[in-house]
Amino acid sequence: MGPIDKAGVQSALESFVNENLYLHLETTNGAYAAHRQEGAMAVCAYIRNGQIRYERGTIAGDGPYRVGLKMDIGWVYAEGLTDWEMDDKGRLLLAGNDSEGRLAVALELSRDPFDI
Repeated sequence: MGPIDKAGVQSALESFVNENLYLHLETTNGAYAAHRQEGAMAVCAYIRNGQIRYERGTIAGDGPYRVGLKMDIGWVYAEGLTDWEMDDKGRLLLAGNDSEGRLAVALELSRDPFDI
């Protein structure tokens, strides 16, 4: 993965419009929070291989970035994205890493299910 190229990500998002896709989306501060402050709550949201079809995908911001996927009846949204790649399987992989390189958010799109 490398730093987000906004035009490259926008082009990738547009290439998936109106297709049946698989979504991986997670956010976490995981165990990162618990050791820093007594009583800190670790939080996480995770979905893998959720099926999605969107009519518009947009990247916005000046870094870290945010991506919104507009579906027929709602939105999927991720903020804090810093890195990206289109892998050799044609999947769009987006991640947001904190200043210490730890994963904070991931949004990934694929035409085929992700490995479990």
